[in-house]
Amino acid sequence: MANNGRRSVKAKKGPTVGTGGHGRKALEGKGPTPKAEDRPYHKAHKSKQLSERSAAKRGTGARSAGAARTGPKGRATEEVVTGRNSVVEALRAGIPAKALHVAVRIEMDDRVKESLKLAAERGIPLLETGKPELDRMTEDAVHQGLVLQIPPYEYQDAYDLAEQTVDRWKKGHVSNAPLFVALDGITDPRNLGAIIRSVSAFSGHGVIVPERRSVGVTASAWKTSAGAAVRVPVARAANLNNALKQFKSMGIFVLGLDGDGDVSLPDLTLATEPVCIVVGSEGKGLSRLVRENCDQIVSIPIDSAMESLNASMAVGISLYEVSRQRATK
Repeated sequence: MANNGRRSVKAKKGPTVGTGGHGRKALEGKGPTPKAEDRPYHKAHKSKQLSERSAAKRGTGARSAGAARTGPKGRATEEVVTGRNSVVEALRAGIPAKALHVAVRIEMDDRVKESLKLAAERGIPLLETGKPELDRMTEDAVHQGLVLQIPPYEYQDAYDLAEQTVDRWKKGHVSNAPLFVALDGITDPRNLGAIIRSVSAFSGHGVIVPERRSVGVTASAWKTSAGAAVRVPVARAANLNNALKQFKSMGIFVLGLDGDGDVSLPDLTLATEPVCIVVGSEGKGLSRLVRENCDQIVSIPIDSAMESLNASMAVGISLYEVSRQRATK
């Protein structure tokens, strides 16, 4: 039958059984747009994967003149010194080295010649290396064709070092009473190097550094120590406060350096006893818990116009006074 030109109208659909919430996820959306490097189809994702694979092969972490690489759990694996000035200074200072990488067809100058001569005298392997490999080793830092590989420093355990030193002193194998310096919050490797140098100069037995939020023995610390890092052991403590408590149980007096001390340095009466001097960062000083674990807080008299002393300078002055009192005992 003809419809006389009229369109057929479909009947309006009535209510149906609900989905029971199965379509709710479709209404929630897909969340924020992922970063380009997290999208598998984006070229940035491929670049990120290549970078991660490259870092996994040679250790992560930024590299500069004397910057440490870090491996699993943040442990230092190796370090490189880059640039002609830095390399020749490191070799002059006697920093331990695994190998000296020299660019193929390097342009010779006095620094390169001296570096090659010093490395040969010390028996350090000389490796001719292409520029792309040097760029990879240094993560594109300015190396000027010279890269010195440094082995990771082998730290002693703080408790073992103190125990061995006390035992040797009691048996008469060490003439001076145990003398240590502990660092609380010091992050500048040059400060550590200068402190190691002072400890060596005043017959100290070791430097204690915490494992976390603290400087380590880097190439910069080696250079600043002027070779003293070979003679003075640096020990690590998993927790500095626990280490100080252990020191006290061995009969070692813990002395904190701070501007508002309990006693002035010239009036210190514990200098001839086994001592561990604790120094804090120049800005923050000693942390609260470390301060509470000190037997005495010692201040160095200075001009009132001077707010504070550099950490390594304060340690050097304190070690001199301890050494002076021990010499006049």
